[in-house]
Order: sequence, then C-alpha cells, then structure tokens
Amino acid sequence: MVGYAVVFAIATISTYLLMFPVRRLSLRMDVVDYPNERSVHRFPIPLGGGAGMLLAFLVAVIVASRLGSFHDIFSHSTEPLGVVLGASAMFGIGMLDDLRPVSAPAKMAGQVVASSILYFSGVTMFFFKIPFAGVVVLSPSWLPLLTALWVVGIANAVNFIDGLDGLAAGIMAIASGAFFFYSNKLIDLGALPKDNIGPLIAVIVCGVCLGFLPHNFNPAKIMMGDAGAMFLGLLMAASTMVVGGRTSEVPGETYFFFAPLFIPFFILGVPMFDTVFAIIRRTAKRSGIASADKDHLHHRLVRLGHGPRRSVVILWAWTAILSGFVLYPVFSHKGNEFLPFAVAALVVVLYTLFHPGIRHFGKGSDSESDFDDDLDGVAGVAGAAGGCASSTGQGPTKPASP
Repeated sequence: MVGYAVVFAIATISTYLLMFPVRRLSLRMDVVDYPNERSVHRFPIPLGGGAGMLLAFLVAVIVASRLGSFHDIFSHSTEPLGVVLGASAMFGIGMLDDLRPVSAPAKMAGQVVASSILYFSGVTMFFFKIPFAGVVVLSPSWLPLLTALWVVGIANAVNFIDGLDGLAAGIMAIASGAFFFYSNKLIDLGALPKDNIGPLIAVIVCGVCLGFLPHNFNPAKIMMGDAGAMFLGLLMAASTMVVGGRTSEVPGETYFFFAPLFIPFFILGVPMFDTVFAIIRRTAKRSGIASADKDHLHHRLVRLGHGPRRSVVILWAWTAILSGFVLYPVFSHKGNEFLPFAVAALVVVLYTLFHPGIRHFGKGSDSESDFDDDLDGVAGVAGAAGGCASSTGQGPTKPASP
C-alpha cells in the first residue's frame, strides 16, 4: 500500500500543479470553450485540462516504474506501455475533436484504434464469471471486438456525463477509488496476481481526478474537454478489463452474487445509465445517437430546480452509494446488510425531489437556484475570460442568452 500511496500522491500533486501552466498555455493558444446554446457557463473557459491529466499520468507511471513494489508489473509485461500508448492515442483523438469538431464515425474509428493498441499489448479480458452460471472462457477471435466495445462504451459514457463543472472528475475519482480498493482486496485474497496492473491504473486515475477538481469545480477555471474525458474513460476501461476479465474464482460467501466483471456497472452506474438512456432517447426521436442534446441526467436535475453545484453533488452522492454497495461485502464479510445504502439512496431521492429550494418558472425554464449558482460563478470565470481576451486580441464573447 505504501507504493500505491506514493503514486497516488504524485498523480494528485502533479495534476494540480500542471493545471496552472496548462491553463495559461490554453488561453494563449485560444484552446477555449466559448459559450453556446448548450453551455451552462456564460464565459469562455480554457479547454486544455486533458493535457495536464495526460502529463500527470505519465509522471505517475514513470515514478511507479522506479518503485520496487511494482517491479513485477513493469519488468516482463508490455501492458504498461500499451496503456500509455492507448491513453495517448485516445487523448489525441479527443484533443482533435476539441480543436476542430470530428464526425461521429471518425471519432469512433479513432476510439477503436486506441482500443486495438490495448488489445495488441495484452490489455484485455481473458474470461469472466457469471453469477450462478460459472466461468466463461473467451475465444481469442472475440477478444478484439469485446475490447473495442468495452473501451468505446466506457469512454463515451464518461464523455457524455462531462456536462457540468466537476461532474465527470468527481464521479471518476469516486469510482476509480472504489475500484482500487476492490481490486487490491482481490489481490489480498489471492484471486488476482500481484503483477496485475489494474489497481495501479485505478489509483492513478483517482489521483489525477482529485488533483484536477480544485481547478474544475464550479466555477471552473479549466475544463478537461473530450480529450480528458475520453482519456479517463480508456484508463478505467483498461483497469476494469484486466481485473474483471481475469478473475475466475473469488473465495468467500460475500462474492457469491458479485462477479468482478460486473463491478464497473455499479461503480460507473451514473455515466452508464446516462449513456443507455441517451441512446434510447435519441433512437426514439429518430435522431443520431451522437446528436447533442440537453436531456442528460445533469441537465434534468438543473431543470428540476437544482443549480449546477447541487446537481453535481447529487450525482456524486449516487456514485458514492453505488460504490459503497459494491465495497461493503468486500470488507464486511457478511454481504447481506445493505440497509444503510438503501436508506442513503432514499435520502438522496427525497432530497432531489423535495429540496426546499426547488422552484419552477414554467416548463423547460431555468430555476432560480440555477440562476443564483450561475451568478456565483461569474466572478471566478471572468478572470479566464479576461485572460482569453488578452491572448486573442478580442473582447469576451457575449454571454449566451438564458
């Protein structure tokens, strides 16, 4: 655990410090997200946070490779290099889309290329356990397709949920932290070999997200963009594949119901549900699956009357509840006392639906709490707008109409 703690601290501190020069460089190069009809923010915000995340990830990996506790992971395996190359490729695809919009088929093709890098370097699943059904050994001919589906699915889920300041970073911090403790427990139980790279990736993702949050929580000073969201999605896909897809037998009654490959569907429940719901919604409307809209979970919470900050905290709470639901049987050795999580879920539901601050001004209109939160964020983002104006020679973009 000492080695993991060191790498976590390096990832957190590196991300936090790197965001300062990355933000200035983004402004100078005009890598900025300007307000539009779908934006929540009303002033330009730097869009290069993903670059700082990638750099911090590389620093953390280099430090880990020099630590004796991770010698087995880096000495005789191509997986670390594959994760680095795949993450870099996914970042490049996202950054290209941030700079100049890329068509959905082209973006999908790039995501498949990034997943192929993982597959050819050995970062994939080999078998998985289905509750009450046994172990399914995967045919080598199916591995490329399953790897691509897993990576594309999680990468786009994270990208879809990145719609409010701090939302994606907070959810990924909670989810990756929970998955680290889960996968590390599997190693302690002997169900996973010590040279498995999954826990290391998860703890680095957690550190990167926590280091990014002070810069990204409302009012955001910098955004991760598609580059950062898809980058985080690939890392979580890699971590979950090499843990869930390589654990066949888990000792103890507490694992009777849970299969390791299904754990990501709990800890990443918020972005995955949002993605599935978006596909169903857009299919019903006969619009393209990649067509942007304002009907994601966070948009609905804002329209319900919660401001951006409160909407983010509510979705964080749901991620924490789902993650706790997974972790409880890992450490309790009982596995049947889920009442605290049921109570917590009920509290969040009641808070979401009946918070005293919820007021409606008409169907589809902004709420007073939303407007108040936007006003709170003006002072913080005005600095970014001014920096952008000085670097581009233009004044701040006119705020989007409410």
